[in-house]
Amino acid sequence: MTLAALLLLAVTAIALSLGVEPPHVHGKGIFFALHGTLIDAGPLSAAVNVLCLLATGAIMLALNKVFTYVRSMSHLFISAFFLLQLSNPSGLVAFNAGTLLCVVTAVTLLPLFASFQDSHAQRSIFLIFALVATGAMFHYGFLALIPAYLLGFANMRALGVKGVLAMCFGLVTPFWIVLGLGIASPLDAAWPQWSLTERPAMNVLAVAAVATAVLGIVLAAMNLLTILNYRMQTRVYNIFLMILLVMTVVAACLDHEDLPVFLPLLNLMVAVQVAQFHTLRVTRGYRYLFILLFTLACLALAFVHLFMP
Repeated sequence: MTLAALLLLAVTAIALSLGVEPPHVHGKGIFFALHGTLIDAGPLSAAVNVLCLLATGAIMLALNKVFTYVRSMSHLFISAFFLLQLSNPSGLVAFNAGTLLCVVTAVTLLPLFASFQDSHAQRSIFLIFALVATGAMFHYGFLALIPAYLLGFANMRALGVKGVLAMCFGLVTPFWIVLGLGIASPLDAAWPQWSLTERPAMNVLAVAAVATAVLGIVLAAMNLLTILNYRMQTRVYNIFLMILLVMTVVAACLDHEDLPVFLPLLNLMVAVQVAQFHTLRVTRGYRYLFILLFTLACLALAFVHLFMP
C-alpha cells in the first residue's frame, strides 16, 4: 500500500511536469455546476486532489477494521485503488468532481454500515440523503447514489416507515434551504442531460474505464458465490458495495461525457472486488500472478496516458 501511494504521488508529479490537462466534463447539477476542476489547476489543486484520494483510502481501511467487509485484514484493496487511480494521470492533476464524489461516498459508508438492523437509524438516513441531495445540486453524478443507498438501507433492515420519511426529508431539506434563502430559483432547475444518445469517444480513458468496469463486474459475480455463504452482516455489506458498483457503471453509461467524474468511484468499488478475489483464492501462485498482471496493466495505462496521448 505504501509503494502504491508513493507511485500515485510520483505519477502526479510527472503529470504536472508534463503539463497534463484535467479532463473536460459538463459538470452540471440541478442548480449549479462543478466543472473540470474545483480548484484552479496547479500544484495546490493536485496536492488537494491526491490528499483526498489518500484520505479515501484511509477511510476505507478504517471501515474495514471495524466492519470487516473484506474478511482478510489486507491493505490490498487500498493498493488496488491507488493503482487504478494512477492509471489515469489526467484525473490526478486537479481536484475534481470525481474525487469529491469518491470522498463523499467513503464518508457516508460509516453511518450506513453502522445502521445494520438498527430501527432507530433515521438520523443516519437523513444525513446521507441530505449530503447526496446537496451534491446533486452541483453535479448529477450524485443521483446515482440515491437508488444505491435506498437499496442499501433496505438491505440493512433499517428502512422502516420512519426511515422512508427521514429519506424524504433528507432529499428535500437542501433544496428547501437553497430556495428559501434565495440562493437559487426554481426556474434555475435543470433536468439531467444524459449523453446516452451520443456516440462515446473511444479514447484511452474510455477503453480503460470499460476494461475496469468489465473486470469489476466479472470479479463481483465470481466473489458473490462465496460471499453468499458469509455471515449475514458481512454479506449485506458486500452486496451493497456490489450494488454501488453496478449503479456507478449504469450512471457512467448514461452520461459517458462525464465519465471522468464516475471513474474514481468505479475504481474504488472495483478495488474492493479485486481484494475479495485475491483473498478468496486458495492457490497462492495464482493469486499473486493476478496481482502482478493487474499492477503491470495499471502502470502500462499510466505510461500510455503520459507519453502517448
